[in-house]
Amino acid sequence: MAPPAAPRTVCVMDASGGIGSTLVHTLLNRGYTVHAAIQNHGNLQYFDGKSLNKKKLRVFHADLFDYQSIMEALKGCDGLFYCFEPPSDQPSYDVRHRLTAKEFMADVEVRAAHNVLEACAQTETITKVVFTSSVTAVIWNEHRRDTLSDVDERNWSDINFCRKFKLWHALSKTLAEKAAWALAMDRGINMATINGGLLMGGPDLTITNPYLKGAAEMYEDGVFAIVDLRLMVDAHICVFEDISAYGRYLCFSHIISCNEDAVELAHTLLPTSESSLPQGLEAARVKQRISSKKLNKLMVGYDNEL
Repeated sequence: MAPPAAPRTVCVMDASGGIGSTLVHTLLNRGYTVHAAIQNHGNLQYFDGKSLNKKKLRVFHADLFDYQSIMEALKGCDGLFYCFEPPSDQPSYDVRHRLTAKEFMADVEVRAAHNVLEACAQTETITKVVFTSSVTAVIWNEHRRDTLSDVDERNWSDINFCRKFKLWHALSKTLAEKAAWALAMDRGINMATINGGLLMGGPDLTITNPYLKGAAEMYEDGVFAIVDLRLMVDAHICVFEDISAYGRYLCFSHIISCNEDAVELAHTLLPTSESSLPQGLEAARVKQRISSKKLNKLMVGYDNEL
């Protein structure tokens, strides 16, 4: 699939994380003009590389709670890649020191998604939004083991189930994506979401990564999905460039489904001095019960070398 013939201007927000910064580099290499919207000017080092086409790159400071700064970053763009990154001055998903803050990040993500989608609705140029979500917004519900069919993009995590079992990452991603879809449908915004697995290779890939809450259960259910950064970025761009792409797309490279997979992941997540597997991941091979057929079909012929 070739990129659009006419030059296009897109915004990547937040461009300071692993997915966002890689999207900026890849889009520039494909000939796009890119508005890189970041929440912290201290992260400008992401765009200091000599390989960047600086003539086609503009860097903005965009506070996700400052509507005007979002509008400034979107000005003149016909597409948005939205990749939420927690503000550096905010606590993580699993807040332990404040009992009233257990769902704090869910509230942050919902408000940020609402602000950004509302800003897109107010522009006259945005034609498509690609919204980064998570597999954790798909896989968690009380009856997930009762069905014989595979989990796919039609499934949603149950909000009450996530609260009951303190799956704060899943709760945040589910509520934020639902809020985005509600606003997109109400405002007539053309949107697609990429529901990615555990992102491999990034700085947040440690045993404390909030995605890993419930890892043993994900493993037993055959839905413990991981994804390479390259595939995540290619999926975002493919979905943006294909005019027929709409809705949700599960995106993963591999399912952790056997002891060897679990050992390899444990060695990646844990310091070399620790060799024990995360509890529950020593089981025998399990059957994969999650499907990314929709995305796989779309990406046939996608050229990521452009």
